[in-house]
Amino acid sequence: MDNPLPPAPELRFAFDAPTQTLRASLAPGSLVPRIDALWLRDRLADAGYADFKLRRNAVKALITQYNAGGTVVELEIADSIDGELQIATTPDSLEARLTITPAEGGRAVTKDDVLEQLAARGIYEGVRVEEINRAIAAGIAQDLVIARGREPVDGEDGWLECLLPETRARVPNIRPSGRTDYRDLGEVQVVHEGDALMRRHPPTTGTPGLDVTGRAIAPQPGRDQRFASGLRGVRPHADDPDLLVAASDGQPVQVRGGMMVEPIYTVDTVNMTTGNIVFDGTVKVRGDVKAGMRIEASGDIEIGGVVEPATVEARGNIVVKNGVLGAVGKKNPGKHRIRCDGSFSATYAQQARIEAGDSIFIDDLAMQCELHARNHIRVGNTRRGHVIGGTLRATLSIHARVIGAPNRIRTELEIGTDSALSRALQDMVQLRDGKESQLLEIGKVLTLSDRQPGRIPAELRDRAEQTATNLSFEVESLRENEDEMRYLLALAKQARVNAEQALHEGVVVSMGEARLAIPGHRGPSTVRLAEHGLGVFALEDEGKPGNER
Repeated sequence: MDNPLPPAPELRFAFDAPTQTLRASLAPGSLVPRIDALWLRDRLADAGYADFKLRRNAVKALITQYNAGGTVVELEIADSIDGELQIATTPDSLEARLTITPAEGGRAVTKDDVLEQLAARGIYEGVRVEEINRAIAAGIAQDLVIARGREPVDGEDGWLECLLPETRARVPNIRPSGRTDYRDLGEVQVVHEGDALMRRHPPTTGTPGLDVTGRAIAPQPGRDQRFASGLRGVRPHADDPDLLVAASDGQPVQVRGGMMVEPIYTVDTVNMTTGNIVFDGTVKVRGDVKAGMRIEASGDIEIGGVVEPATVEARGNIVVKNGVLGAVGKKNPGKHRIRCDGSFSATYAQQARIEAGDSIFIDDLAMQCELHARNHIRVGNTRRGHVIGGTLRATLSIHARVIGAPNRIRTELEIGTDSALSRALQDMVQLRDGKESQLLEIGKVLTLSDRQPGRIPAELRDRAEQTATNLSFEVESLRENEDEMRYLLALAKQARVNAEQALHEGVVVSMGEARLAIPGHRGPSTVRLAEHGLGVFALEDEGKPGNER
């Protein structure tokens, strides 16, 4: 006859509703089997308490006490815990996020619970019911986006549209080193009084958004772009203040904050008969500029013939249709030079001293010249493109088809340094600081006027507002100039010399303290700063490591 199974321990559960706790009582039978946590979990499941949250220490004590032969009476071993929900909004109130902690033996979170709390929080914009349903079905969620408002769309900045696409620009030709194209500055363009020049497009206010509670979110309006003050030769259209028109005949020039129309002085030839020319505007010479003469212009200078050893200076661009003959290297070279704040272009230059605040473009030949450009020097477009002898300095690039000569004529090239630009940047920062200080003081006056209406006369307040507007524009313009200068100084580290066809021995390239005398005659080449100083690379491989020759 089989031995009977030992009697099971007598286990009783009692749920205390007020405290939401489950108590266990356990008395051993005559033959006491050992119990463990798995056995207890099975008994809890049989009794319908499987989801309750167990108190680990209490369960351990129950098992230990029983297995030691003791009796357990009314020991709290588990808790009934309801599910919890939390709805949090982002700082901008554009999103509401749901976190659900699952129930452990208690009441689970329902969809109605979520909707009721959303309503209590005043959240009704962009509620995502499907996301809520999925979270309820899963019984758990963590920072789930269940409502999303509508973001505002910021306004677009105002801008100025040039209505004359061929207009010469008085802005720097700042482009990555080695990648400047030959610029044909073209003929002097002429507009007449009343011609439309530029249109101002006002900023837009943007589109308001809504947060999850339905409150409007104001967009950031676009920044205004007004015409600069003091633009010469132009005026707003009588019926359209956003349209800039010519106030007189002359050459249109695009500048920061608008356009100007410069008067044009035209002469056939500049010689002893005409005398020197100093003109506030653009000068156009149909023929030659004879030796010893002087031309100064606040605008551009265009010369249709040849410039002999003379002084030609412009705040804009200088265009010489033929060539420039100087006296560099001669016994009595004099102080003649060609200098412009913009770009210079000519067909050829021989023994000439030329300085450009932007770039220098020579189509055919630069022989024994002193050329100095803030940005680029490029020789060669439709013609030979030879640089032979002389000294060339440019911050970003020197580019020609052939540099040097087979007979090893010394040709000195300097790239990547511009101490004048560094000094100009420092001066501009100081100037901007001064303007910002003025703007701050005027801001204090306007704030006082807002707080104490009537204390400051209306006329004085109007003048202060106009001054603040002008200063704000000037500060913004100065900041843009600073950014361009810093960008240019950063580009200077990538400066290079490019020879499309040949780079001859006798050429010496320097960049700061680095100096390289070109060894031997080479084909298409580029010279740039490498890991251990200046190096010569194959032009088609320039920029790739390991191709130094």
